[in-house]
Amino acid sequence: MKEQITALQAEMKQRGIFAYIVLTEDFHGSEYVGAHFKLREYLSGFTGSAGTLVVTENSAALWTDGRYFIQAAAELAGSGITLMKEREPETPTVLKFLRDNMPENSVLGFDGRAVNAAFARRLENVLREKKIAFKTDEDVAGIVWKNRPPLSKQPVFELSERYCGETRAKKLSRIRDKMRSEKVKCLALSALDEIAWTLNLRGGDVDYNPVFLSFLLIFDDKAQLFAERSIFDDNIVSSLQKDGVEILPYDEIYEALSSLRCDVWADPKAVNCRFWNSLSQAKIHGKTSPVQLMKAQKNAVEISNEKSAHIKDGVAVTRFMYRLSHTIGHEKITEISATELLEEYRKQGANYLGQSFEPIMAYAEHGAIVHYSATEKTNAELQPRGLLLSDTGGHYLDGTTDITRTFVLGPLLDEEKRAYTLALAAHLELLGAVFPKGVRGSSLDAIARKPLWDNGLDFNHGTGHGVGFLLNVHEGPQRISWRFMNDPPIEEGMITSDEPGIYFEGKFGIRHESLVLCEKAEYDGFLKFEPLTCVPFDPAGIDKRYLTIEQIARLNKYQKWVYDTLSPFLPEEEREWLENLTKPV
Repeated sequence: MKEQITALQAEMKQRGIFAYIVLTEDFHGSEYVGAHFKLREYLSGFTGSAGTLVVTENSAALWTDGRYFIQAAAELAGSGITLMKEREPETPTVLKFLRDNMPENSVLGFDGRAVNAAFARRLENVLREKKIAFKTDEDVAGIVWKNRPPLSKQPVFELSERYCGETRAKKLSRIRDKMRSEKVKCLALSALDEIAWTLNLRGGDVDYNPVFLSFLLIFDDKAQLFAERSIFDDNIVSSLQKDGVEILPYDEIYEALSSLRCDVWADPKAVNCRFWNSLSQAKIHGKTSPVQLMKAQKNAVEISNEKSAHIKDGVAVTRFMYRLSHTIGHEKITEISATELLEEYRKQGANYLGQSFEPIMAYAEHGAIVHYSATEKTNAELQPRGLLLSDTGGHYLDGTTDITRTFVLGPLLDEEKRAYTLALAAHLELLGAVFPKGVRGSSLDAIARKPLWDNGLDFNHGTGHGVGFLLNVHEGPQRISWRFMNDPPIEEGMITSDEPGIYFEGKFGIRHESLVLCEKAEYDGFLKFEPLTCVPFDPAGIDKRYLTIEQIARLNKYQKWVYDTLSPFLPEEEREWLENLTKPV
């Protein structure tokens, strides 16, 4: 067993803890976390963004989803930690595993600040019959992490109305209208992107996500922001004060919650266990935060800015595509140097701030690893043959992008062309979807997957996720996946990804991803998608036998739009290349 695991087991034994849970979370339930919170990664060696580690007196197991099966198997090899493939028929859930393996009257431990309140409640319900006790007041796993990085304290900046389209005061007023309609006196927010959106502030405490560590309590006549004071300059402090927002120390949130004796709106799915339990004197209104939907439905200014950001991003990725097509086989380019090259093109765009997630540049068989990240050890040299899966994105003051294109670097096998084309067919089917208001992403998912299902193919991840405005690249409440049947409907103004894929382990992987905007359709009561991502598909990967007439027409329309939009921003040689690339197929 890994040294870190045995050290944790020794600490557990001292405290009489039989099993200990470490999730991939900070105190706010964030999908991606700062260095201080990468405890699960430190203990297990698994570097993926999603995973749950369960350590017992004599074993350890890690659960993760289909995006990471290949990666986790490689990173856990020789560690003594068992890989548990989530949602596979043979894999028990974490709850079932604990119920089946914990002795009666034993103790389950976890850091109550780093475990979601709703998940903690499910644990209590499942383990009640076995009279399991809980120890949640101590970060036992953190004790074994020597030289642990401190909490991040990166500076905050204010986002002007020019970019976000609505003042902080107006947002707070709309939120308070929702509070009054629900008859609550306080809204307690913990999700970092909801706080950043509400206050028109952005930070840098989480890699790739421009948020800052904080909690926010909104009352009828004031708001209290719990955060590190040093990250705000005096102008921002003054601006917040004018809107009735007071800054208090970050770690005083739990004391403040315990003093509340009013009706408090808190989302059990978005706050941690200790946060929820601290509301012991309050009457809790347990419901999804109103900010989640407000944030997801972009206003006219945000939409206009996002379109601008996607044009700049499209120029960068298309120029990168041109460069690859003219240099592979003539000069050495690796996965890492290709990533750096694309970043250089993005930096040429006005108002570019940085990458929106860890870039994926995966050549050949690496493309089958859904969230592959090149290292010095795995860094492959690109050859004039096969496929390069490039999944990258950027943050601009104008908005956030997320794009995947699978580049054809040279001659392809028939198998590769078939897969490339079928994945494109799936992408085009969702892009062309027209649907009545009220339809959920779980229904739209089947539209995208049908071309693959018809050929006995599928992919082990969702088809689409929401994207924030200069915020988290993965944003709720909407998503497109048949696995989640109760998500809210897709609404006008939402930005969602369209990213079907096909993966053959040890061979290659293909994914085609564009961000799409939900708009009103031509028919009353119906909605449709319009593309934001403006980057061509490579016709060298297409076998027309696997496309319908409608799909070909949709592809040609998209390619023409790409050329018409990007050509004014390209040098002559690149413009002529793009014109040829986007000719009707």
